[in-house]
Amino acid sequence: MTAILKNFIGGEWVDGSGVTKNINPSNTNDLVGEYARADKAQTEKAIAAAKAAFPAWAHSTPQQRYDALNKISLEIIARKEELGRLLAREEGKTLPEGIGEVARAGQIFAFFAGEALRLIGEKGASVRPGLDVELTREPVGIIGMITPWNFPIAIPAWKIAPALCYGNTVVFKPAELVPGSAHALSEIITRSGIPAGVFNLVIGSGSVVGQTLLEHPDVAAISFTGSVQTGRKIAQACVLSNPMKKFQLEMGGKNPLVVLDDADLKTAVEVAVNGAYFSTGQRCTASSRLIVTEGIHDRFVAAVAERLKGLMVDDALKAGVHIGPVVDQSQLDQDLRYIKVGQDEGAKLAWGGELLKRETPGHYLQPALFTEANNNMRIAREEIFGPVAAVIRAKNYDEALAISNDTEFGLASGICTSSLKYASHYKRNSESGMVMVNLPTAGVDYHVPFGGRKGSSYGAREQGSYAREFYTTVKTAYTYPG
Repeated sequence: MTAILKNFIGGEWVDGSGVTKNINPSNTNDLVGEYARADKAQTEKAIAAAKAAFPAWAHSTPQQRYDALNKISLEIIARKEELGRLLAREEGKTLPEGIGEVARAGQIFAFFAGEALRLIGEKGASVRPGLDVELTREPVGIIGMITPWNFPIAIPAWKIAPALCYGNTVVFKPAELVPGSAHALSEIITRSGIPAGVFNLVIGSGSVVGQTLLEHPDVAAISFTGSVQTGRKIAQACVLSNPMKKFQLEMGGKNPLVVLDDADLKTAVEVAVNGAYFSTGQRCTASSRLIVTEGIHDRFVAAVAERLKGLMVDDALKAGVHIGPVVDQSQLDQDLRYIKVGQDEGAKLAWGGELLKRETPGHYLQPALFTEANNNMRIAREEIFGPVAAVIRAKNYDEALAISNDTEFGLASGICTSSLKYASHYKRNSESGMVMVNLPTAGVDYHVPFGGRKGSSYGAREQGSYAREFYTTVKTAYTYPG
């Protein structure tokens, strides 16, 4: 009989009020594990534990925080093969991608271990004679964290690590769809030497656990990654709460990749296929709009279709697999609906889009390539979050740039070109938070800011030293020596 893995509240592993079953999308007969589901009362206990632990942790030494974060980093990296296999098994990204994500999580904790030692203030003279002015940063308080299923260890890492680094306490609600990676990460954190209550894990639904975090007056801030619709509800709830909560939102993307006539065709194809289809297209940074100028359009489309034919779609744990399954039946149904929408709108399904059968029952979908799309179609405006991309023809660079920016989102964008002139112009004029030149739109270093503009993001950036803007508050203090 499978043991039910517990939540972590106030320094103890505790039973829940129900059970979440974790199913392998590569083999739906495979139960990855069973996880205790928290209710409102347990979430409130986690918040109370975080509140009790906050004063001491907020005043802990940089060395104490460094030691804990460094220990977490070392264990994650030492176990990256094991944890990567768990991640691939429960989420469906390929084993190399899963191992890579785990390694990144370890690097994030290592980075913020160092940041714990680098947090400094400023001291200056006042404009008034005889006064000193000090600027210091202090922790915000209890941070409620709501994370998605598509990066089940990296995204929690880049929220939890800076929160702990700067002296905050944490109540962590992972996506119910992928509790395994969150539970494994939490186990590692509990062995780091942090005091009881500083970190708490509550696995449960957004309507119960998430709502409790939003409504509770002791939660000072919410860091959320997920859909636009949920993000807007969180923003409203944080503004209306008493006291108001600080909030940080990372939401959707409909990221463009511009391919110009002067692009190296081989490079452009690899950039497009990697950005649009790897990780089964289940990345908010995926380049689902391929905006291609007329001179290279037909050659590019033919080459992408040929490249897609050579990709292996199969069990995420098998060697040589390029694309794993869609994460679950609900997401697969959404992908199929959008493929039909694209056809109904008049776009041409140039390749793929068919359900696949493999050795084990799973949510397997051929990557879909649409051509003859335009930027007014739903498949070009709404986030699909699957292995589906649409090619949009553009007359020239100026039109490609205009199409690129014609979206409610602004997370990532890219351009393939051999022209320094166009590359430089695009970097300056693309209305996105991150821009890639001759590189996939998906993939950001762990030590630099992550985030977008417009409907993609709200609030301070995540990752890198910029994370301190969300996880700390600035205090200005005056001293009159007398």
